[in-house]
Amino acid sequence: MSVVLACDLGGSSFRAALINDRGTTLAEHAVPGPVLDDHLDRSEISARAWWAQLLEACGKLADQAPELFANVQGIAICGVTRTQVFVGHDGQELRPAMTWKDARSDSIAARLRDVLAGHSEAGRINAFHPLARLAWLAENEPENTRALACVLEPKDYLNFCLTGRQASDPVSLARLIACTDATNGSSGLEAISLSASVIPAILEPTETIGSVRPGLPDPFDRLAGIPVLCGCNDTWAAVAGLGALRPGYAYNISGTTEVLGVLGPEQAEAEGLISVDWRGLWHLGGPSQNGADTAAWLAGLLGGVGAVGETIERLLDGRRHPQPLIFLPYLQGERVPYWDPNLRGAFIGLGRRHGPTDLAYAVLEGVACQNRLVLERAESALGARVDEIRFGGGAAANPAWAQIKADICGRPIAVGTAKEPGLLGAAIIAWTGLGRFASLEAAQDALVSIAHRYEPDASRRTAYNALYALYRQSEAALAPISADLVALAQNTAALPGLANSASAA
Repeated sequence: MSVVLACDLGGSSFRAALINDRGTTLAEHAVPGPVLDDHLDRSEISARAWWAQLLEACGKLADQAPELFANVQGIAICGVTRTQVFVGHDGQELRPAMTWKDARSDSIAARLRDVLAGHSEAGRINAFHPLARLAWLAENEPENTRALACVLEPKDYLNFCLTGRQASDPVSLARLIACTDATNGSSGLEAISLSASVIPAILEPTETIGSVRPGLPDPFDRLAGIPVLCGCNDTWAAVAGLGALRPGYAYNISGTTEVLGVLGPEQAEAEGLISVDWRGLWHLGGPSQNGADTAAWLAGLLGGVGAVGETIERLLDGRRHPQPLIFLPYLQGERVPYWDPNLRGAFIGLGRRHGPTDLAYAVLEGVACQNRLVLERAESALGARVDEIRFGGGAAANPAWAQIKADICGRPIAVGTAKEPGLLGAAIIAWTGLGRFASLEAAQDALVSIAHRYEPDASRRTAYNALYALYRQSEAALAPISADLVALAQNTAALPGLANSASAA
């Protein structure tokens, strides 16, 4: 039976699967993600760690299903975005990759916005923007900047390891590509003394980059000559895996981080949201910095053992206090819609009688309130209301969270049959690129189905509208305090418990 090798490089794990042309996963293996080097506003990892993950996960697949592995027709990898891999002229990474959480370029981003005032990209430049990251590199590591040949996304790096060709897609590198436009005679890249040559070849997600090179380590020595598709970032792939890569659809992916967006036929802009041409569709929304990882944080904080989802379900089974809590989910700063690395989380309204169940509900409701904010801004800009939200990722397996999202957002939540929409989306890319389907839309129609649908509960509408209003008030009130606390962290070494701590962040 013919299959494709679909891979999803996530924030906390790496998954690989063998999927046939009916969308059935015949074999799958996941390995834990490598530990990030995080401290204060720094977040790094060696890209070679992802290559090791790819070899390990695919090696397990080859051992589990050798006959299927021998019938792989193509390979497609999707992966985390807003992460830069810096490659030198010798093809080696120059330094660890800067991950989606890295905020060291925050002050440089502010200066760039002033320098590029009037440039179409200026308003989007923040600590997570690739141009700000490159400017940080130029100021702090000039030797690496001089040696820089190419900037790749994580999945691009893995494709490069497989094929020897450096390439990316126009969705994943949209923000960096935008910096090649010249305003007043100068482009964003030229403003930091870099040329457009650092951008690799740009291909469509379904185009073939090349073939697997001979002589690679096991198990890819068995796949020499197999075509490797360009692929796209994990969000784009997962949206395809949810069947939502089409106009008028909304999606919500809740994995390590939370991503919500709406797709329309025409370009629109909204405060704090990413507007990107998704190959004929216009996307409005984007990734937050916090998602199901907040539930994992709470489960660990309360001493949960075993799977996070099971711990959260046990917590929700308890008795809830009539007075709800508000939770601001900004444990790692925030991207969409605030693009502020200095935001911090908070529980508001705690009383002596509140317990773990109240905290669990507050966390799930806090993330859903953030979803509603993004959804409202996107719908307002597009001038249209979506009929449902396609929901995927690890949190989609939790019926309580799906229902809370439906109630707070006021939209039906539809959960796909595929437990890993990113993997199915990568398979959709591969099968479309190999010619099995005439288009991505045709592939979605054939391979995506809905398992569960959650309707908003009208009896909860009034209470949740009031809670959402208080959530927004809390955000506005506490944002200045968050910034002051982050500033204070630079001068707290004398506090008890910090003198001998190297990881106080």
